[in-house]
Amino acid sequence: MDFQLKTLDAAGAAREKCDALVFVIAEGFKPGRDPLSRLAAEAVKAGDLDTKPGKLLQAYRPAGVGAKRVVLASAGDGSPRRVQAAIGSAVSSLKSAGAKRLVVVLPSGAGDDHVRAAVAGTAEASYVYVATKSKPEGRELERITIAVGNAAASKGAFELARATAAGIEFARELGNLPPNLATPTRLGEEAKGLARTYGFRCEVLGPKEIAKLGMGAFMAVAQGSEEPARFIVLEYRGGAANEAPVVLVGKGITFDSGGISIKPAPDMDEMKFDMSGAGSVLGTFRALGEAKPAINVVGLIPSCENLPDGRAVKPGDIVKTMNGQTVEILNTDAEGRLILCDALAYAERFKPGAVVDIATLTGACVVALGFVRSGLFSPDDALAQELLAAGEAANDLAWRMPLDDEYADGLKTNFADVANVGPRWGGAITAAKFLQRFTSKYRWAHLDVAGPASKSGPQKGSTGRPVGLLFQFLLARQNGAAAPAKAAKAKGAKAR
Repeated sequence: MDFQLKTLDAAGAAREKCDALVFVIAEGFKPGRDPLSRLAAEAVKAGDLDTKPGKLLQAYRPAGVGAKRVVLASAGDGSPRRVQAAIGSAVSSLKSAGAKRLVVVLPSGAGDDHVRAAVAGTAEASYVYVATKSKPEGRELERITIAVGNAAASKGAFELARATAAGIEFARELGNLPPNLATPTRLGEEAKGLARTYGFRCEVLGPKEIAKLGMGAFMAVAQGSEEPARFIVLEYRGGAANEAPVVLVGKGITFDSGGISIKPAPDMDEMKFDMSGAGSVLGTFRALGEAKPAINVVGLIPSCENLPDGRAVKPGDIVKTMNGQTVEILNTDAEGRLILCDALAYAERFKPGAVVDIATLTGACVVALGFVRSGLFSPDDALAQELLAAGEAANDLAWRMPLDDEYADGLKTNFADVANVGPRWGGAITAAKFLQRFTSKYRWAHLDVAGPASKSGPQKGSTGRPVGLLFQFLLARQNGAAAPAKAAKAKGAKAR
């Protein structure tokens, strides 16, 4: 898909020859004398188009307009979030129209945030999965022109938006692949492919190397599958040589049956999305490769399947983690935290400025927050605020959850240093408290993306989240928005 940015007002956009045109209208719309504005003004006056967000009105070959089809899309207050939703709805309505060339006209006075929203909304709505279809119907849209008042002024934001869209699509495509194709080996190959294309450093470790590192919890999850585990290490060095990197740790369970604590059969096919944390790390690296920001980033992906064969780990088994802690496995379906804890211990060797792990970790987080926001856990107030702000800027929202010490009481056991699960209540928090045990030597945050990483029902599929949040977080750090580590630690010591 080819995105272009062009200086066009409503009059200029009306003269563009294209298959379809989306004209975004916000509250307070003041029509000019051009054909598009007159069409919109007449529709609003007649009551055929409401200015409430999400309302659409289509017109076919309207007089004086070069586009075959025009979609008038209401964006409410005109905020970037509303603009993105309006454009997404409009593009979705055009999917069956066979449009190949699309022009999107943003409201007057639109800024960089609106440009990012336009690219994101168009890319999300036009994505089509075809990888495993025998007669794939390809993506219709080929060229999308974003019309703004001053293309030169918005070029930087536009290029970053394109990089973000490429990263999100990369993550979505990996997430949507079936588990017999998207194996741990495949994730390793994809990481190597990114490294070759963009010049990253990449290392993919197999079972022997993982065992040699002492990652007993990770290996315990992997031992029930014939697919060999992979531990993927990616390094992007765009900053100064002495700059502490940000480490992103992504859960890479390519299929989660639950192990011996097997899941119910309904919807088990969706457990292929349990590698969405890993996919988001790879997607973020794709965006880094496209944009090349001045920052150092490390990606760590522990990847395996969780299956119940005769060698599988059992409830009651005790394993030793990379940093020497022992874990009693009370529920083999709480496997994500077991592979992540070893990766978090491994992260220490990079002397990171911050570590963020991303995981479809708990159904409890979906109960708490649904499918709109990711759950954000961190003892560090400043780091948490950076991530929340990045989510708002990228329209990839998160919500901060508590980490009170009392929640860790539920992880106590008579037989090991810690159990891998606690009581039913507060399950997303006790999972985060488990991970926190392995993060004492650096600033850390945990994103539970079990809700927003994928959709069920007729729209079943990967969303690519939270690539947008992660990439925006890294860009902001590049621009000096990160709080000093010393101050953040002091403030974080008070956080609960």
